[in-house]
Amino acid sequence: MERESMEFDVVVVGAGVSGLSAAIKLMQLAQEQEKEITVCVVEKGSEVGAHTLSGAVMEPRSINELFPDWKERGAPLNVPAGEDQFMMLSETGAKKLPTPPQMHNKGNYIVSLGNVCRWLGEQAEALGVEVYPGFAAAEVLFNEDGSVKGIATGDMGLQRDGTPGPNHEPGMELHAKYTFFAEGCRGSLSEQLIKKFDLRKNSDPQTYGIGIKELWEVDPEVHKEGLIQHTVGWPLDKDTYGGSFLYHLDNNQVVVGFVIGLDYENPHLSPFDEFQRFKTHPEIRKIFENGRRISYGARALNEGGFQSIPDLVFPGGCLIGCSAGFMNVPKIKGSHTAMKTGMLAAEAAFEALTADETPAQMDSYPQRLKDSWVYPELHKVRNIRPSFAKWGFWGGMAYSAVDTYLFGGKAPWTFKNHADHACLKPAAEMPKIDYPKPDGKISFDKLSSVFLSNTNHSEDQPIHLTLKDASVPVNTNLAVYDGPEARFCPAGVYEFVEDEDNGGKRLQINAQNCVHCKTCDIKDPTQNIVWVVPEGGGGPNYPNM
Repeated sequence: MERESMEFDVVVVGAGVSGLSAAIKLMQLAQEQEKEITVCVVEKGSEVGAHTLSGAVMEPRSINELFPDWKERGAPLNVPAGEDQFMMLSETGAKKLPTPPQMHNKGNYIVSLGNVCRWLGEQAEALGVEVYPGFAAAEVLFNEDGSVKGIATGDMGLQRDGTPGPNHEPGMELHAKYTFFAEGCRGSLSEQLIKKFDLRKNSDPQTYGIGIKELWEVDPEVHKEGLIQHTVGWPLDKDTYGGSFLYHLDNNQVVVGFVIGLDYENPHLSPFDEFQRFKTHPEIRKIFENGRRISYGARALNEGGFQSIPDLVFPGGCLIGCSAGFMNVPKIKGSHTAMKTGMLAAEAAFEALTADETPAQMDSYPQRLKDSWVYPELHKVRNIRPSFAKWGFWGGMAYSAVDTYLFGGKAPWTFKNHADHACLKPAAEMPKIDYPKPDGKISFDKLSSVFLSNTNHSEDQPIHLTLKDASVPVNTNLAVYDGPEARFCPAGVYEFVEDEDNGGKRLQINAQNCVHCKTCDIKDPTQNIVWVVPEGGGGPNYPNM
């Protein structure tokens, strides 16, 4: 069956904050200057916001620019940030520390980023943007000259072996003058384009963290609307980067999460179990003891910062938002920078589309970025996260203080970033970690957690977690690293089980559990796992996350 095609001026892949902000800005410019522009946004989640997971404390700088009247429009920024607390945990104690200046949140808002995306989607549609949730961009299309022509959505109704089933529907081709890739952190098509056009030739490798998050309803006596708490220290050792966040929303709800840098060395480490253990700390347990867990999710986040931003444009398209990696790590914020990069790319695209002759490449976008507030904001903090990789926790804390207070972010050097997958050490060289069993009240297992993420995939479709070489998980990952994929995945996707036919073990992939966090694609030490999009509409369905 041949695929049908549709033509647009701009196609945006991903209905996150950057993609929707880009679409909105394009339509705003078109209306202001009375030009006809067609814009389409495709989103692999079942609805806008279904796959969006973030802390999230939102700096309103970009939304102020995009919609100065966002309050009147009913944007879901309902909880102003209140008191900031920063604590160092030992196994049984907690010591309050001065809050680093980058983590001061006065003027910010505690939000559900998924709900912000839902609201932005409504604003985009009201402006005339065509938004298509439930359609996964599965393939980049190219013109004969090698430029990007658009994307094709994935077929629906394929059987496990890839052949069409009884309900098969071919994907749709969406052609555009420019295609914006706004897939979020470690986007699968974005990664293909980075390799094809060698977009990292002028940058370091991207580095990442895994963020695991729960939403709780807690006892009103321990709830303090607007309170923002961060911790470092226990349960992580001094060589592992990470920490927690607790954000007190309205309606007695608390968001709790844990972020671990994926440059960790010990293959026995399980980010999920570190998070569950963290909640048993006396200072943290008291918040959740009489509460109930409502939702669970996980997502990788960019930590490379300024020196890991790739080249952003190529013939026929660009990277925006977390597909490129604009997170401000010391702030623990990326939504404001993601939105702004989408808006800047929209301005560049509008300029190109309304020129006498549309250029193949939107060359003004990178320059607009350098001229914006995003560039100096990220440049100023470029050395803080790499300092922890270089010198460990205490060295990183000391350097960060010197960089912030003495140099003001203007040190005459820039530290390098290194790929996370290369950091694991052989299991025999590292200590095993004994994690306590979950109690089912404060701490939980992976499967009951995945249940709360509302994750669902059609069981008959091809497995979207593919292996370059099926022998590598047992012969290398299990033999050398004790099968780390069974631990670094926060959803129980990878499991080493007895292989009765061969008398050893084999890797079982429970793809229906996948919450699309992308950790496996990043941390697999042999880079043998390749994450590709499943059928549109599959994956988690996050409410209020």
